[in-house]
Amino acid sequence: MYELKLSPSILSADFSKLGEDIQTADQAGADYIHIDVMDGAFVPNISFGIPVIKSIRKCTDKVFDVHLMIENPDLLIPEFAKAGADIIVVHAEACKHLHRTIQLIHSLGVKAGVALNPATPLSVLDYVLEDLDMILLMTVNPGFGGQSYIPAMTGKILTLRHLLEEKGLQTDIEIDGGVDTKNLSMVLEAGANVIVSGSKIFGGDITENVHAFKAIMTQYTK
Repeated sequence: MYELKLSPSILSADFSKLGEDIQTADQAGADYIHIDVMDGAFVPNISFGIPVIKSIRKCTDKVFDVHLMIENPDLLIPEFAKAGADIIVVHAEACKHLHRTIQLIHSLGVKAGVALNPATPLSVLDYVLEDLDMILLMTVNPGFGGQSYIPAMTGKILTLRHLLEEKGLQTDIEIDGGVDTKNLSMVLEAGANVIVSGSKIFGGDITENVHAFKAIMTQYTK
């Protein structure tokens, strides 16, 4: 059985008080902290780097779920591990040798995940499924927060969960993009179990927003 986890994305936090916002989400009951790393090349935006991750690591002991939306991630994976990443997720579209990249992450004592953009088929994971701790399905096109959920991704979540179950794998399915309290039940029922949300957590009262998500998630036992 897999556990349900809430992973608030700090891309939508108030950068002027980032540590405080992270601690508020932590104390409210967030399970992970989702950190979107963007390089301005793989995606049309730039966000955090290694120094920021190092500086916020002391703010919480929650799992750092580091999502690398960058070209040539192998070059920096060791530094992200040193900075405090607990899970490192790379994009299949950005890796020349995906299996080798997964091996690199694991060699550093960190859990490994692979992310897929909305148009990327699940078949790219056929020969690495057994090596993964988590699969991140983008439910919006990566690069910016606040986008609307792409409805076709529900079927993709369902298909992936069925595939994992057929193989007897308890691999986490993380989804990122456009998730709110209105569609959360739908994606949980489809088989997602790690939920990323940014603007719907950090926009407004963080504690109330985390509690609202968690109240729905506690209704589901997987």
